[in-house]
Amino acid sequence: MTADELQAALVRRGALLDGHFRLSSGRHSNRFVQKFRLLEDPVLVEQVAASFVERTSMLAPTVVVSAAVGGIVLGYECARQLGTLGIFVEKENGVPALRRGFRLEPDDRVLVVEDVVTTGLSVREIFEVVRTAGAGIVAVAIIVARATVDFGVPTVALLDLPIESYAADVCPQCAAGTPISEPGSRFLRG
Repeated sequence: MTADELQAALVRRGALLDGHFRLSSGRHSNRFVQKFRLLEDPVLVEQVAASFVERTSMLAPTVVVSAAVGGIVLGYECARQLGTLGIFVEKENGVPALRRGFRLEPDDRVLVVEDVVTTGLSVREIFEVVRTAGAGIVAVAIIVARATVDFGVPTVALLDLPIESYAADVCPQCAAGTPISEPGSRFLRG
């Protein structure tokens, strides 16, 4: 899947929203990528995962790790296509962790998959969990990169879509009194 094809799919699926949004990073933006409009379509998920697999399989990942909730479907499909396990990190008492009996071994080679990256916080949280378990990270695969973030490992972003975001105290929409919505999942995950 090319960047143009992905962007066209996002538009077709109604996944690119305009308004005033609080992102899962806590920053504010006038645009939002509603990833679930893409993730609800199994054919698109399969195509996105195939693009990730095509660009990362030579790194020989042994397990795919994603974040709950949005990354579960994507991580599963990448793992299915790679023929590996697919597990996810979720919060336990507000702290990212492997739960449900998931575990990583020191010889595991992890492919981290993420849907949308703005600051990279979710990816860094996954890195911390993976490294604490003693496993290695071979790459990060991202559907949409709203900003360039250096994770220190090979990174595949299917679509670079720079979208301005602001700290809440300097947000022009807040200053104008525009009501805000919080469509991201971080606030729901605790």
